Amino acid sequence: MTPRDRLIVGLDIPTVAEAEAMVRTLGDSVSFYKIGYQLAFAGGIELARDLVRDGHHVFLDMKLLDIDNTVAKGVENIVKMGVSMLTLHAYPKAMRAAVEAAKGSDLCLLAVTVLTSMDESDLTDAGYEYDPHTLVLRRAEQAHAAGMGGIVCSAEEAAAVRKIVGPDIAVVTPGIRPAGADAGDQKRVMTPSDAIRSGASHLVVGRPIVKASDPKAAAEAILAEMQTAL
Repeated sequence: MTPRDRLIVGLDIPTVAEAEAMVRTLGDSVSFYKIGYQLAFAGGIELARDLVRDGHHVFLDMKLLDIDNTVAKGVENIVKMGVSMLTLHAYPKAMRAAVEAAKGSDLCLLAVTVLTSMDESDLTDAGYEYDPHTLVLRRAEQAHAAGMGGIVCSAEEAAAVRKIVGPDIAVVTPGIRPAGADAGDQKRVMTPSDAIRSGASHLVVGRPIVKASDPKAAAEAILAEMQTAL
């Protein structure tokens, strides 16, 4: 894959109109977009269909988690949208239901391990007995066993996850920040080149691009940095 195939720009933007303007601004520099809660609840699901129709790849970041039947029925309808990636929380039963529902399609199901905004104290507050690294690896093993198409984790854990899942499935890393960029609410971050060297297959970058004074230049700078690591 080229850097352009690996860079996923997070459209963490309030409205569809603003998201469409960002896509036009980025032009041919970017081919892969993430749509999460903020935009999804403002009409972003239809935008996802439009982006797919226009030849873009879409990562639908819904982090599904529910009873098996509900997860399966949701995945069945998302398959029909033609998006490339879909996230769900890495709970074994939910993952197995999703894998069965997506069987025979091109949808890459991604297991969310531990959010990059969470550290050990956050996990303790949530009632988990594991530190982030240990929990990420445990969930990566479970996702691999369930037949998931990829793992979402911090780039800090990418190398260890890659050893567990092997070379063929996606390791998608949010929390990517170019050197000198503000980490914002992210606690486990890494630069684009270091993330690629650590084994990430795809990098999710939102605010460092969409909030930049020149988003296209920011995206191209990240692509150039990624290229140095390939």
